[in-house]
Amino acid sequence: MTHLLHLDVSARPGLAGKDEHGSHSRTLTHRFISQWRAQRAQDGITYRDIGQNPPSFINHDWIASSFTPDERRAPWMQETLAESDRLVDELIAVDVLVIGTPLYNFGMPAALKAWIDQVVRPGRTVEVDETKLPDPYVPLLADRPRHAVILTARGGIGFGPGGEMAHMNHLEPNLVTALNFIGITRIHQIAIEGQETGGDVLAASVAEALHQVDALVAELQAGLETPPSRAHRRQAEAV
Repeated sequence: MTHLLHLDVSARPGLAGKDEHGSHSRTLTHRFISQWRAQRAQDGITYRDIGQNPPSFINHDWIASSFTPDERRAPWMQETLAESDRLVDELIAVDVLVIGTPLYNFGMPAALKAWIDQVVRPGRTVEVDETKLPDPYVPLLADRPRHAVILTARGGIGFGPGGEMAHMNHLEPNLVTALNFIGITRIHQIAIEGQETGGDVLAASVAEALHQVDALVAELQAGLETPPSRAHRRQAEAV
């Protein structure tokens, strides 16, 4: 059974088009999850609304606890890392990570940065191997294929790759770097733009993004249903 982790990050709790001041990124994640469930109702989905219930910011105690080997941690250190452990466990279990987030002031919302800081953990999602200099980092979530679907909403226009404002977009590049660092490298990105412009510009962007979401769901589910190769079957039979 495939498992999904669905994160909503927007400070707006409602859906665009249905609620006053609703969220366009939540509209995209709602569409993705609805389309996924329509074809694969048996799959497990964990949901976290970190826009409304943000993770804790890391502090001195968290850093001291995280960088202390597990066998040497005092009880208060284990307690300090309890929230992080829950979030990391959810991420490790995932096959498809779905993140819906707005672009706030050229970067990711504080709630999403707090989640990233909680799940990038030495010994849990990344290891340090000093014998591998100059790049000692070993991504621990590269142990099996995991997909990340990044669904974003931007007030302006031209913030995507190759756009006139792309150099000011530090949301997706930052998020992709962090996910790659821990071993999630199969990244899919879809965005809505033009919320500040509105009208036909926004409507066209929403329609195109929803179409892309539907196509991506079909693509990912088709990949999950692809039978293993003959070589893979022979290897499995030999085990």
